[in-house]
Amino acid sequence: MGLISGLLTLPIAPVRGVAWVAEQIKEEADRQWADPATIQAALTDIEAMRESGEIDDAEADAREEELLQRLMAASPEQGQSLNPWEEVDDE
Repeated sequence: MGLISGLLTLPIAPVRGVAWVAEQIKEEADRQWADPATIQAALTDIEAMRESGEIDDAEADAREEELLQRLMAASPEQGQSLNPWEEVDDE
């Protein structure tokens, strides 16, 4: 970047910084969303809550189904996106 363009775009530097931070947060959230270890830990927590009576079987089943869907979506064999909000092109 040249000196003049650097000076002219200086006022928007904070915006670029915030956009970069937001992108980093999104990437980390996507990684955690698809992490099999995180999903396994959540499944273990659900089972513990079910056994302690904190949640009933129907709610536990619904949560487990959601986690299993995430795990299947994150597996490389599926060839699917890790991001549930990403649009898919059907070409």
